[in-house]
Amino acid sequence: MTFLNSILNHSKEHSHPFKHWELNEPLSNEVIQEIIKADIPNVIDHSLHYDGTRAIDGGAAEFREGIASGGKAIKFRCFVTKDNAKQFPALVKLINELQSKKTHEKISQLINKDLTNSYVRVEVICDRKGFWLKPHCDIKEKLLSCLLFVNEFNESEELGTDFYNEKLEKIKTVPYKNNYGYFFSSGPGTWHGMEKKEIVKERRCLQVNYVTFPTDWKVE
Repeated sequence: MTFLNSILNHSKEHSHPFKHWELNEPLSNEVIQEIIKADIPNVIDHSLHYDGTRAIDGGAAEFREGIASGGKAIKFRCFVTKDNAKQFPALVKLINELQSKKTHEKISQLINKDLTNSYVRVEVICDRKGFWLKPHCDIKEKLLSCLLFVNEFNESEELGTDFYNEKLEKIKTVPYKNNYGYFFSSGPGTWHGMEKKEIVKERRCLQVNYVTFPTDWKVE
């Protein structure tokens, strides 16, 4: 129970600019290796450009509403599903932990949202040169937003997520440290993104969400 252990023993709550938790060592070594090895196409090789959203240069807005088809975006996103589960046995084990009552009840208690009827969604992310993410608040269907970093290539810690106040002034950057990350619950005022910064090779992360729309992974 690596993720839950991190919450219980290696996490720190922060209240500014909005309530969030930073996590240390939430991922097993096996999960880290699967994140590193996941084959994700390079946007630049396909003559697409980052547009400040994860939809990528023309991905349909419906994608961010939880419909699993998103124009160009779908080719550059690696969600763990039952169809590709055999490629990611360690990540499936993490998903099972997230589905477990013990884990989601603890998170429910922290974020003050009921996760009983929610679903787990996990995505391996590989951001490359040119990536940026405009300040935004997540859709209400995301009950929990969590990003876990895998910094294999000693990239700058400044490549972490930027948090903003309601005037969209940058308040902090969660450091892009290996096996580190954060989570918070979506809501008004939870402005976050990533300003344009230099990515030397790649920025690998694992995005973890509890969502209200169906995925292959319903909580127990």
